[in-house]
Amino acid sequence: MPDPPTVRREHAAPPLRRRPRGLDRLDPAWLGLAVVVASLAIYVLSNPSRQNVYNHFVWQAAAFLDGRAAIDHPVTTGPVANDYFQDVYPVADQPGRALVPFPPLPAVLLLPLVALFGLTTNAALVAAFLGAMNTGLAWRLAWRLTRTHAAALLATSFYAFGTVAWYAAMLGSTWFLAHVVASTFLLLAITAALDGDRRTGPTVAGLTRNAARRLTGLVDLRQFAVGLLFGTAALARLTVLFGAPFFLFVGSGGGFRKRALSAGLGAAVPVAILLAYNLVSAGSLFHPGYEYLYATETVPRPGGLLADLIPALRELEYRAGEWSIEDPRYLPGNLVIMLAWLPHVDASCGLALLEQDCPLVRPDELGMSLLLTSPAYLLALPLLRFGLRRRIVLGAALAVAAIALVNLMHFSQGWVQFGYRFSNDFAPFALVLVTLAIARLGIRPLTVGLVVASIAINAWGVYWGVTLGW
Repeated sequence: MPDPPTVRREHAAPPLRRRPRGLDRLDPAWLGLAVVVASLAIYVLSNPSRQNVYNHFVWQAAAFLDGRAAIDHPVTTGPVANDYFQDVYPVADQPGRALVPFPPLPAVLLLPLVALFGLTTNAALVAAFLGAMNTGLAWRLAWRLTRTHAAALLATSFYAFGTVAWYAAMLGSTWFLAHVVASTFLLLAITAALDGDRRTGPTVAGLTRNAARRLTGLVDLRQFAVGLLFGTAALARLTVLFGAPFFLFVGSGGGFRKRALSAGLGAAVPVAILLAYNLVSAGSLFHPGYEYLYATETVPRPGGLLADLIPALRELEYRAGEWSIEDPRYLPGNLVIMLAWLPHVDASCGLALLEQDCPLVRPDELGMSLLLTSPAYLLALPLLRFGLRRRIVLGAALAVAAIALVNLMHFSQGWVQFGYRFSNDFAPFALVLVTLAIARLGIRPLTVGLVVASIAINAWGVYWGVTLGW
């Protein structure tokens, strides 16, 4: 089904009608390089000690190099131990071995380094480098959406330093490294979809003549590649798969059905690889480690989260073990964490904000409202109100909503953390909305102020995360 002509190329950057001035005179490639260098310096220097404590993927890469999936665990002696690891799944018939239940892409990327440096490989430093590369990819994406360099730079700065992407990249422990890796492939996929949407792509020829005849006209090669990148992101964070609606509305192929089929087939390749990996390593298409962790690591909280806030809602809160690992009944409590959870405030400490012993305010390790940590996300609200007829806006909004919904139904929301780390899963799609909003509103006190506030709050959060040893 072809797209309505009124919405076919709504996100293409308008041609410049005047001579470039200011930032617009600079080469976008050099600006992108400057963004990468600046973010790398900030990510590395904001956590100089860079403790390499939770490095599951280093152990996983070492196991891969040894020809097996299970890691040695618990290891209590030697230069590197891991007996303190959470989130491992003991192998019943292999004493002293355990499986890492997380998708394996971060470990695969670490293979060359682990081959050289062994278990001392600093995965946290790798996260900083990949995070800096992600800011370059964010610039590349933003510049596709608005050729006004100042608007693209403001949006990129928001993503790099005004969201918890900064916290994830500077920390780089197991769970945050997975977010960083997934974001890399999401940013690549989204940008490739935008590029493909502006041109008609060729169809896949297939491996045989009969296959070629069946696929000709049905599958678009560019959109297939987009789906391949998108599916690869799921090899680091499974929940990003729920961002699929974006690629239904944006990409090459000329219509919804062709875009969906092409991207779906591309994404199916890495997903099939993941299922095969689970089957070979754990004996099940869906890794049993998650259910094991839920059963063994979840601790009931008397009264529950909602009861802490609203006693009348006590009966809605879960007790560990009574609900499944994904359950809609988690939504009310988890939504509070995502949108309304506040930092610790101690008025008796005076006005000291960074005093370690007695600060006036510090983050809560359970999380903190997304609207407080990244208020520039609010810029997208007017865009959602007036722009949902545009394919790119509708696709990005559905992707953000779907990923957030699935995460909110999860029994855990990412503790210990600053902010709401699960927002990394949808941040690349949200960046599309924020960039379009900034391009629409322009460089003005409102847009600059909200981005600056977001950066200041995340700098505060990074300080406390490092100070408290999170």
